[in-house]
Amino acid sequence: MPTSTCNPETIDDFLADRLDEVAQRSFEQHLDECDHCGAELKRRTADVTLWNDARAFLSSSENPALASCATHFGDSVRNSSDALRLDFLNPTDDPHMLGRFAGYEISGVIGCGGMGIVLKGFDASLNRYAAIKVLAPHYATTGAARQRFAREAQAAAAVVHDNVIAIHGVSEFNNLPYLIMPYLKGQSLQKRVDQHGPLSVPEILRIAMQTARGLAAAHDQGLVHRDIKPANILLPENVERVLITDFGLARAADDASLTRSGVIAGTPQYMSPEQAKGEGIDHRSDLFSLGSVMYTMATGHPPFRAETPYGILRRITDNAHRPVHELRSDVPLWLCSIIHRLLRKNAADRFRSADEVASLLEDCLAHVQQPSQVPLPLSLKPTAQATRHLRWPIAVAGILLTCAAIVLFIVPGDQNKPDSSLVAQESLTVESADQPSETTDHQDQLEPADNELQWSVDSDLDDLESTLQRLRQEML
Repeated sequence: MPTSTCNPETIDDFLADRLDEVAQRSFEQHLDECDHCGAELKRRTADVTLWNDARAFLSSSENPALASCATHFGDSVRNSSDALRLDFLNPTDDPHMLGRFAGYEISGVIGCGGMGIVLKGFDASLNRYAAIKVLAPHYATTGAARQRFAREAQAAAAVVHDNVIAIHGVSEFNNLPYLIMPYLKGQSLQKRVDQHGPLSVPEILRIAMQTARGLAAAHDQGLVHRDIKPANILLPENVERVLITDFGLARAADDASLTRSGVIAGTPQYMSPEQAKGEGIDHRSDLFSLGSVMYTMATGHPPFRAETPYGILRRITDNAHRPVHELRSDVPLWLCSIIHRLLRKNAADRFRSADEVASLLEDCLAHVQQPSQVPLPLSLKPTAQATRHLRWPIAVAGILLTCAAIVLFIVPGDQNKPDSSLVAQESLTVESADQPSETTDHQDQLEPADNELQWSVDSDLDDLESTLQRLRQEML
């Protein structure tokens, strides 16, 4: 309720800056005690809808982007009012904006990445929006964080490619480093998978191909990204284009720190085994991460999961991933074999380069789009050597079936055992089929292209061996 000291004219004088210093101090003290005058001052200052908009933007519980930042940064953000309330922004005269930063009018929070908050800013001089990545205030006092942020800017700016996010500028404002990127409407690959689940085969091939192209450009500059994951792959709206972002962990391939034992950097679910062990890495580590991303696109989840980050790292280093074809039957075996090869534990068993992967995926995408006109790449087709690998068990199966037919024809049904000589002959035949030496030699001599098919060949051999054992028991 208004008190006897409340004076509406004083509010008007306060807003018009007509009060002297003593009267202004007295009125401010009155505002601290009088809720009625405080509410009236807010009503006259701005429309209630503007206050609601400001509250929605500045409240972490009502603003999904800021709430996501709180989750992303964890306790360090929850304990930092600066990060959530965006107090590092300067005041603005535009009631539709959150504030000003480095000459940009900030209209919203896009999200978070690495150690930065990404803002949507309007550049009035160019009449366009830009994405401004600012080092989170609670990291700004850490020298290592500032160095990593600067390294991200330098690494991303060094790679000029259609599939790598461009950097338009790097500077510092209010003691916070920031970098300017183009503002693109769209979503991350992680959000696409979260919202729609596994992607179609053409989408998997297209996104993986363009990601590999961007990685090849980075590798040509001697850089290893080290944090390829769905959240760092952007999918702009209305265009079939992929952009790699967040080079915060990127390092030169010959950087001594990459070979320092015990250093682990990256996102656990998409780390390579050598990253998980803290060993030296090169461009092939990014290829393993690309394989994990393709696995996620195909199945809806990463290839290695566990309750804790340590459990994930152990599975990456020690356990084999579950084959894609067991989780999704409509994915072609040749695509499964590409993912399988990218996820090899030994870096030497993966593809030689990102450019090789991109070219292969481009040929595969052309085949999927025009199967009658564009054949599947020869490296993904069964070779003559792989076919010869199957001949010996098929021949043995034929011999055993022939022997079984002879035994059943000659021996009367009421006798318990066939002739001992036939049993001995059959036994020798089965024993010769169990000899692995010749097959092992063939396996050791398989070319890389044959190795891509080895996992499916072994599965066929296991089924055939089970059939042979059953026939043997029935005959004896």
